[in-house]
Amino acid sequence: MNRPRMLLIAASVAMANLAHAAPLDAANPFAKPSTLQYGYPAFDKIRNEHFAPAFEAGMREQAAEVEAIANNKAAPTFENTIVAMERSGRLLNRVSTVFGTLVGSYTNDSLQALDKELAPKLAAHGDAIRLNPKLFQRIQALYAKRDRLGLDAESTYLIERYHKDFVRAGAKLSSADKQKLREYNSKLAALQTQFSQNVLKEVNASAFVVDTREELAGLPESAIVAASAEARKRGLDGKFVIPVVNTTQQGPLSQLTVRGTREKLLSISTVRGSRGGEFDNRDIVLQLARLRAERAELLGYGSHAAYSLEDQTAKDTTAVNKLLSELAVPAVRNARKEAAEIQQMIDAEAGPNQGGFKVAAHDWNYYSDKVRAAKYAFDVNQLKPYFELDRVLNDGAFFAANKLWGITFKQRKDLPTYDADVRVYDVFEENGAHLAIFVLDPYARPNKRGGAWMGALVSQSTLLGNKPVITNNLNLAKPAPGEPTLLTWDEVRTTFHEFGHGTHGWFSKVKYPRFSGTSVPRDYVELPSQVYEMWMAWPEVLSNYAKHYQTGAPMPKELLDKLRASQKFNEGYRTTEYLAAAVLDQRWHQLGSKAIPGNVKSFEEQALKEAGLDFAPVPPRYSSTYFSHAFSGGYSAGYYSYLWAERLDADAGEWFKENGGLQRKNGERFRQMVLSKGGTMDAVQMYRDFRGRDPVIEPLLERRGLN
Repeated sequence: MNRPRMLLIAASVAMANLAHAAPLDAANPFAKPSTLQYGYPAFDKIRNEHFAPAFEAGMREQAAEVEAIANNKAAPTFENTIVAMERSGRLLNRVSTVFGTLVGSYTNDSLQALDKELAPKLAAHGDAIRLNPKLFQRIQALYAKRDRLGLDAESTYLIERYHKDFVRAGAKLSSADKQKLREYNSKLAALQTQFSQNVLKEVNASAFVVDTREELAGLPESAIVAASAEARKRGLDGKFVIPVVNTTQQGPLSQLTVRGTREKLLSISTVRGSRGGEFDNRDIVLQLARLRAERAELLGYGSHAAYSLEDQTAKDTTAVNKLLSELAVPAVRNARKEAAEIQQMIDAEAGPNQGGFKVAAHDWNYYSDKVRAAKYAFDVNQLKPYFELDRVLNDGAFFAANKLWGITFKQRKDLPTYDADVRVYDVFEENGAHLAIFVLDPYARPNKRGGAWMGALVSQSTLLGNKPVITNNLNLAKPAPGEPTLLTWDEVRTTFHEFGHGTHGWFSKVKYPRFSGTSVPRDYVELPSQVYEMWMAWPEVLSNYAKHYQTGAPMPKELLDKLRASQKFNEGYRTTEYLAAAVLDQRWHQLGSKAIPGNVKSFEEQALKEAGLDFAPVPPRYSSTYFSHAFSGGYSAGYYSYLWAERLDADAGEWFKENGGLQRKNGERFRQMVLSKGGTMDAVQMYRDFRGRDPVIEPLLERRGLN
């Protein structure tokens, strides 16, 4: 997801220093709104050198706008203060959204250098706005009489959000403490940017180099050819290179038959950011944990987690710890059962009276697939020929959206993109009205960060007359020329998941930019995406897209039945690796500033042991030094939110099933009561209105086999 708008406001040095800077050259593509449909960025005209002056001009422009609002001699009104703030920073928003998109998806040395330079300036400008005492006085005055202003519910809630945003940003601090806060924010912004850049550079530097073809036994020939080509690109002719992805486990581990190769690959993955050298993140992790804790204490909270969670639907650390601890015991119990089955498989292969090696983390994926095959007569690799990317999109994700909402998608070639593999689609309502533009960037690249995410190049707002331009980023391995893009079951899930985030963006129907699309609590934002995952396995949808890429033949019923029967297979592992990462995130961010440890690895080991998650065959999905969710800013103290939202989406899934499943009436209810509302009301109440009651946890336990 893109940075929240209140952070996009933030972009410069102190406002006074910008007063006499030169105006932005009219030839700069950011100088005026893009003339392309919906303000779609003119990527073909944007160059590296355009960003710095556009940022400076954008900061300067908004600085003047905010000063005019704060110093307005007229009494504060909703229009001259709150609405004026919502209208401010248009240039800065244009450049920030494009810059953020390229830094994540198509970065280069110039952009990374500018990102590092801008980070503390972004923080300083944001502070200059949110710590402006005159501006806060106006907001406070409106907040005090908000119920007497005769405003509609969305406008009243906007006043409440502005007041809360400013208070949480330090507006009530003394002048001396405001200065301390500015220093914290500047340092944190710089460190978070450095952490993120180190993760990307370390991924490329940590690529797994193999000397012989024999070491890659088990990989399909196409993967070996790709590894050889990657080695040649890096000047390592005759060798083989397998790039490392962002999670701890690596895809090839499920296929590599040479145990030593598996062990080396996982070892390279787990030491990222902690092996010394210029991309080592250990000290940055410790600094971030300490500075976040100190900042939270300055703002009156016991920890960064306490500060962060106050503004989420979970509300406090007690609720989050309770959820994580309640699931840890059954998750690890199930994982140990799964490990025992794997051990039986290993021992059986070793032969009678011999016994095999003890199962380790680098064995899990390889042998769990064997166990699955034995239990269900089912090999996951049998699935890939039936999951070709275009079919998954057109006949899967798009098909389900048409059934739920009547919308259709049409690819277009006239809009410029930053990479040739990026696809652009028009999104149409059932009556033919143009709803949104959808941008899909499917493939991994060395200059693209890991993972998958949704963003907004243009966020919907009736106040500004904006229609949405929504992005999805995946990290699929790009096949050799002429070869199809075949997905794993997990990659199909990710495709549907990010598409679900997209529905939150293009169905947004709000007036104010502050509330657009995904501008909701972090532990609620995953609800639409995780609900949409349900449709990937819905019989009507699955049968529509699960067709052989060569013959077009549907997936055989026998294979479909085996797929469905194995849905809960390996859930102990999946839940345990996730919980381990979520616990690490919470343990780091629930520390007070005086309790920050000196050793990252020792702290991780102790935290997992105390949580009952220290099961060596199941390492955390992310370790701290490459845990971008937790240490690049966006999901700090918030990684639990996927599970928290899954409690909601599992419960919502039951509602869909109870009401007939994939039907227009159900899609429309979800659209009107959840997707269209963005952040215009309390998220807990929004869900309660949709469901008719509070969520229950039983559907989640059933889904994960933990009941």
